[in-house]
Amino acid sequence: MPQLEFDFYSRKMIFETGTYAKQADGSAWIQYGDSVVLVTACFEEKEHDLDFFPLTVDYRERSYASGRIPGGFFKREGRPRDKEILTSRLIDRPIRPLFPDNYKYETQIMATVLSADREFDPDILAINGASLALCLSRIPFSGPIAAVRVSRIKDQFIINPSFSEIEQGDLSIVVAGNKSRITTLEGVALELNEQDTLKAISFAQKAILELIEKQEELVKIAGKEKIPVPDLVELPGQLEQELFTKYSQMITDTSEQTKTKQQRSQAMQLIVDQACEQLTEDQQEFEPQVKQFIKNLWKKSWHQRLQQQGLRPDDRDPQQVRDIAIEVGMLPRVHGSAVFTRGQTQCLATITLGTPADEQRMEEIEGDLSKSFMLHYNFPPFSVNDVSPNRGPGRREIGHGYLAERALANVVPPEDTFPYTVRIVTDILESNGSSSMASVCAGSLALMDAGVPIKQHVSGIALGLVSGNKDFPEDIILTDIAGEEDFEGDMDLKIAGTDKGIYAVQMDTKIQGITPELLEKAFQQGLKARIEILNKMKQAIAQPRPQLSETAPRLHSIQIPPEKIGLLIGPSGKTVRGIQDKTGADISINDDGKVVVSAENEKQAQQALDIIENLVREAKVGEIYDGKVARITNFGAFVEIFQGKEGLLHISEIDWNRTNKVEDVLKVGDEVKVKCIEIDKMGRINLSRKVLLPKDK
Repeated sequence: MPQLEFDFYSRKMIFETGTYAKQADGSAWIQYGDSVVLVTACFEEKEHDLDFFPLTVDYRERSYASGRIPGGFFKREGRPRDKEILTSRLIDRPIRPLFPDNYKYETQIMATVLSADREFDPDILAINGASLALCLSRIPFSGPIAAVRVSRIKDQFIINPSFSEIEQGDLSIVVAGNKSRITTLEGVALELNEQDTLKAISFAQKAILELIEKQEELVKIAGKEKIPVPDLVELPGQLEQELFTKYSQMITDTSEQTKTKQQRSQAMQLIVDQACEQLTEDQQEFEPQVKQFIKNLWKKSWHQRLQQQGLRPDDRDPQQVRDIAIEVGMLPRVHGSAVFTRGQTQCLATITLGTPADEQRMEEIEGDLSKSFMLHYNFPPFSVNDVSPNRGPGRREIGHGYLAERALANVVPPEDTFPYTVRIVTDILESNGSSSMASVCAGSLALMDAGVPIKQHVSGIALGLVSGNKDFPEDIILTDIAGEEDFEGDMDLKIAGTDKGIYAVQMDTKIQGITPELLEKAFQQGLKARIEILNKMKQAIAQPRPQLSETAPRLHSIQIPPEKIGLLIGPSGKTVRGIQDKTGADISINDDGKVVVSAENEKQAQQALDIIENLVREAKVGEIYDGKVARITNFGAFVEIFQGKEGLLHISEIDWNRTNKVEDVLKVGDEVKVKCIEIDKMGRINLSRKVLLPKDK
């Protein structure tokens, strides 16, 4: 069966078709090292009367791929995990713009991970496999496209890095594109500047070109003939001219006079309804085309105004950020809160601080993972004056939340200095574009309000694009896009970071990619906007509050020798439970000896810490202790110098004068100050009382 095998950046890659899933219209077997992904493309050859393209992408990771049995009661894979949903979106975004506008057949891409080496993320294989499966199938598709992940370690770029290499690097970005343009970006960085990020994207293009050429080579051998694309139903010329004459100027005037989202939406709908109501009986069959024609005129009107006058629908210039309003600390019982409003987009962010027991634990294909920082994004229907059932987070909410989470994750202090589990919830109260970037800004403000010692503020901005045409060839990049500019524009580029560099970036296009030169211009325009927003955020709260909220738990962590863990736990957990019962604190013990103490107040936490420190404390020669006589023998007394640790106070070390009997000086229960004078090879502690007494006594 058709197969291509080639070396691709230190690993062997295989493209194969025709052996597996042969009944699927298109199938691709992609292998990279020991990772294997099967991708299929199918469609229902039945046209649907829809105003959107019914494309579904499902990415699933089989547990057997990494030799694991799923957890839980049923021991089988259930609903898609967040990672699978995010990867499904990552596959969808670069391929969706490449189908013909008039192709409305229901289409499904399924990517299944069959083998995973736990070293390399198979999501990249799934993106390339989706492109190859579509190109091999009968489905009309303007591909191929390809994708790679780029990381950077010590100023050296790496294509398709391993998990460990990603951890070592300061960048991890997925770049998808065609032979000359970039279509999709998705990545995180450690405050990497714009120029270095652009270099990484440029570095990816050579690898993308190689993968595209390999796809084309296999398609020449095994590709199927494409089905004919259904013809667009066009308006009769006379009707089109009548509509243009009657509504063109009306739309232009109305578009210039309406500024808010609601005004513009209602105004356009009134014109659409009016145009449809005036259709004759013979023209009724063209109602869908009439609606689309009016919407196209509306879109063209504000595009022309932008190109001719430099003004956007709300009268802003292309680089202008909407008005910003900020509140912090408005919710009295939560650990931190902030509201960030930008134009008609408003986000409420709240912080909850928890203990290590609150960490999120995940079963992933590369192994069991946990994370102590989470951001959950909610988009309730009232934010856009809509009515719909609330059935939990959808794909969009998971995707937006993950982007905002990654933008803020690297400013949150590490667990060894700040042992709290941190959960941010962002509730979108109003939405008119760029709610994910509003979540970044609100989340950063709320972290400072909570007293979380983050390094600095992080702001986010979304940029759009209106492409040039034959009359106005200049491409115009828009800063801080509103919903209409996103929906009717050609690009959605989200960048989050500081004034020094980028923490997260995501880009989608509605055209067949953008050039590197245009991307560079957009990055620089985004930096200018980020700095402007950061200045507004600093005016509201410039530094983290010096103290955590009074309602937040008090956490302290200490490191004990791993061999002392058993001593702290005690027989069947008796010792640690006793400490918890006595102090009211919760104690978490890690295998590496890290102990986290959490309590409702500082007094309880400190009491538990003191007990633990004394329990695992090691005696040192030269240290002085306030001990208590535990037992007496004829050769001396055993003194408990701290909990669980005794030393021998030999009878000769009790006093400078001769002591005939220990009981003449000490009794069981007496408190006595002693000094450690020796720890022998067997770890036995020898103490002295007399060295602390004057010799002439």
